[in-house]
Amino acid sequence: MSKRLFIVLVILMSLSLIGIIFVQGYWIASAVKEKQESFTLNANQILTNVSESASQSEHFKYYSKFQKLIDSIEEPENSQIISVLQITSRNDKNNETSIYTRGIIEEDYNIFPTFIDNINEDDSTSLKNFKRYTTRTVYKEDLLDDANVSSISFVERMREVDNISRKMEQYKDDINEFTKQIPIHKRVSSEFLEFVIQENLDKLDLDLEYEFGVYDDGLATKIKSKKFKITDGGMYDVPLFDDYEGGSGFTLFLSFPKRNKYVLSSIIGMAIMSIVFTLIIIIAYSSALYQLIKQKQISEIKTDFINNMTHEFKTPIATINLALDAVQNPKIIDDKDKVKRYLRMIREENKRMHAQVENVLQISKLEKNQLDISKEEVDVHDLIEDAMSHIELIVEDRNGYVKMHLGATDSMVMANDTHFTNVLVNVLDNAIKYTEGEPKIDVHTEVVKDNIVIKVKDQGQGMSKSVQKRIFEKFYREHTGDIHNVKGHGLGLAYVKKIVDDHQGQVSVESEKSKGTTFIIKLPLIS
Repeated sequence: MSKRLFIVLVILMSLSLIGIIFVQGYWIASAVKEKQESFTLNANQILTNVSESASQSEHFKYYSKFQKLIDSIEEPENSQIISVLQITSRNDKNNETSIYTRGIIEEDYNIFPTFIDNINEDDSTSLKNFKRYTTRTVYKEDLLDDANVSSISFVERMREVDNISRKMEQYKDDINEFTKQIPIHKRVSSEFLEFVIQENLDKLDLDLEYEFGVYDDGLATKIKSKKFKITDGGMYDVPLFDDYEGGSGFTLFLSFPKRNKYVLSSIIGMAIMSIVFTLIIIIAYSSALYQLIKQKQISEIKTDFINNMTHEFKTPIATINLALDAVQNPKIIDDKDKVKRYLRMIREENKRMHAQVENVLQISKLEKNQLDISKEEVDVHDLIEDAMSHIELIVEDRNGYVKMHLGATDSMVMANDTHFTNVLVNVLDNAIKYTEGEPKIDVHTEVVKDNIVIKVKDQGQGMSKSVQKRIFEKFYREHTGDIHNVKGHGLGLAYVKKIVDDHQGQVSVESEKSKGTTFIIKLPLIS
């Protein structure tokens, strides 16, 4: 996968994830807003119903008293028709004339509003009763044959008198006008408001705590619940006891302390599911992104490995070809010493390539647990000396040194002679490769509890913390672009890690850039 394609994929996946998160967040916010608006609508409807119930209760109370007074008086003191509507129609087919009359009768029973509590007894305003009447009279016109004279005969008359419809409504404005003088706590009680509010909440299936209070032109009254107080938000209000002009000095306030909790609880189930699914998508995205990055790293490492292996094989092959060409030269073929020298070079380069192939095969077998590692009792100090013999010529050629500080009083372990010697050779070879100039290497041993600790310390170029974390990974080498100034294929230290682990040991590294590196190998001693 190209770097550009990888970046495009990451951007597209990130934008998709951000889009999903945004949509989920928008949906939750919209759901909360919708629930809040629905709750506000219900709260306002409850207040309207409560206000109407309070007004109707008061009107019915005084209207009933007024009706009882009217019923107790047989006849009004006086009455008069205050509105008349007359309609005349003729039916030529039947020679009939119909007269329809409709009117309103005002009756005065001399009833004064003293039956209303707290009303001034000197008030001389009389309350009137109104009735509606309707009449229908039909006349028929007959013609006399001899004199061509017509006669009119009465056919039908119907009269109906009743109270005007909307019986209480006609007194509503009058009652409102008179009850303005009454204190609010005598017009309505806290218990009544609480009952009506609760009744309306039950109808809407809302199980919520609430507080209410009545204010008179911004001033608190006695009509309120125990914990009620005016707050900046979450308050609902409605005018109480409107007059005919639609105004009122009283305001009923209603609040729900746990409104937000109720609104959120109504969508919490879907919100949790939405968040859970979003988290699953985020985890899946993170996993996919991790795998993409991992695959890209593996691809880069393998490419680097192939390049390094190509360079590693290129030099021996070139050396072998040159040596073969030299051996075939007539001037050299008779010189036995030179022929032996070139043959030795061919053999050494061939061994070198074989060793590299063996390293790759051994790592593969170790990963598949196919490598048979038999262990026997060996002396670690002997293995260190054997390993040093493999690299001492290279160190001397570069005017360096390898010093041994074998301070361990007990050095007997169960190990595979060949493989553990290779481990030490790899570590020493690594110290030589990553030292510019003269390699200066110190090998220490010591006993720590029931383990022997081997420390291989160099004064080379060192490595960063990020490199230390990955130094034992298969194929990993510190990235230097296309520069192959240090030969290798990234398998040496991976092989070291596998072998040490198989010996129930531990391997670690301590390093600082430009100050050298120390490899630490810990193996259990034979108890």
